[in-house]
Amino acid sequence: MAVRKRKPLSFSTTLRNPERIASFLDVLSMYEGQTLTNQVIENICCQVLIKKLYKPTGLRTNPELTTIYESDEKTFTAAQARQMLVDNPQKHKEKGFDYGWSSRFDTWYKLLKEFGLCYYEMGAVIEISPLGNRLLEAFNSEPANDEVIHNVFLNALCKFQTCTPFRQNLNSNVPLMLLLNVIKVLRDNLGEEFNGIYRKEIPLFLCWQNSDAQSLANYIIELRNEYRFSYSDEFIYERCLELFLDDDITDISQITNYIKISKLLVESTDEYIRKMRITGVISLRGNGRFIDWNTLELDKINYLIDNYSDFKVFDKERDYYEYISSIDEKLFVTVEEIPELTDLKKQVIAKYAQEYDDEKLITELSKLVTRNSRTDDAMLKFIDAPVRLEFLSAIALVKYFNNIDVCPNYPIDDEGLPTSAASGGKADIECYQQDNEALVEVTLMTGAANQTEHEMTSIEDHLIEAAENSSHFVFALFVAPILQQRAIRYMKFANHDSLSAYDNCGGIIAMKIKDMVSSFISANSIIDLLKK
Repeated sequence: MAVRKRKPLSFSTTLRNPERIASFLDVLSMYEGQTLTNQVIENICCQVLIKKLYKPTGLRTNPELTTIYESDEKTFTAAQARQMLVDNPQKHKEKGFDYGWSSRFDTWYKLLKEFGLCYYEMGAVIEISPLGNRLLEAFNSEPANDEVIHNVFLNALCKFQTCTPFRQNLNSNVPLMLLLNVIKVLRDNLGEEFNGIYRKEIPLFLCWQNSDAQSLANYIIELRNEYRFSYSDEFIYERCLELFLDDDITDISQITNYIKISKLLVESTDEYIRKMRITGVISLRGNGRFIDWNTLELDKINYLIDNYSDFKVFDKERDYYEYISSIDEKLFVTVEEIPELTDLKKQVIAKYAQEYDDEKLITELSKLVTRNSRTDDAMLKFIDAPVRLEFLSAIALVKYFNNIDVCPNYPIDDEGLPTSAASGGKADIECYQQDNEALVEVTLMTGAANQTEHEMTSIEDHLIEAAENSSHFVFALFVAPILQQRAIRYMKFANHDSLSAYDNCGGIIAMKIKDMVSSFISANSIIDLLKK
């Protein structure tokens, strides 16, 4: 049995967001019930490559395969995928798995097993848990059920332990519950002075030895009283390293070689925030510098504190899996959105419309459509790209059009920041200016089939419904990274066929994301977009 030692909490960055986790799980579900062997792993790896979920480093030396990978229309054949396995041997080894692609498989799927979404081991039958199936059902529904997705991860993370049998970590706590309980103590002790957990305090959570929330809260209060948030990176790094001192480690210089400052304070901290936020019970504060309870979810937070603060430590992987994969239906209760949130949503959009200048909007929008480009904005980087596009588009509409009522349909937290994309059945953003109504649909999808069959047909339906039920003049704006000719042909057909039957309908117009800001700036009102 492996020897446990203390180490900082670190979530895999291979699977950063819920959509990617679900995509990998969807591939594994194709092999549910099969016994895991190296041959089955090879088949799974082929499917991962075919679905373009992983890009082997050697791909860039093959122009033909690179073109296929970057195309939304072309796909790899099974023969090409198998050849990529041969041409891109993996220099990787995980315990219990052979060197190479077998170990790469475990690297991809280990976190999913730790979250109770699936179970596998060499020579055993592959399982997708009821929790995993619930995640797949939510993602594969049309549209995706984001509330259920949040609750699946809440179900997992309220039980996920630093000391799982998979990790062999001597530090023993449930990260989400430690966070919620520390926030509770700080709220009780600091009252109105409490503004959340400061980003530079998060590494302390990653290194904390136990579930004693009171002690960690006291430690944070002492730091704040003495330094007032003026902690340097080096200062926090040393405070974290001191948490590992014991009879065996008597000097922090003994551990600086494997606990790196950049990983602890940047990569691991960012991933911790992402994982805590996908539960839906954590909000960003202060433009991403602090995290706190999402007070819209207080009932769930209180339920979690009452029922999951105490936990049992498991020695066997299977026992831990059975525990974490079990579903607590009380976490899946649907909460109706309260009307006051619409006002909060609009206030936040107006705030950022004032703060973001033209260059900021153009830069952040361009990063959404530039391959391998990531925002360094402390708040935006924790909002998934499709949701971020809706948020930035709403900001741009408010910024560049006077006397416009912009109503995005994405759900928000108690800070007014979006938590997921707008649900189906209505436009992403509804805009009203004078007697005109614009339905705005934005997407990062670039494939012809997606733009035509998913986007244009839905826009057409939304527009017909609006024309039939509104006294306003209505039209729709479609915004995407590129505009596929097939989608444009469908748009023109709809404009001259079904939509032309309504006198109060201006049809659908389309523009690229990179042109959105300049188009808005040059228009006097939203209706002028129809003239472009």
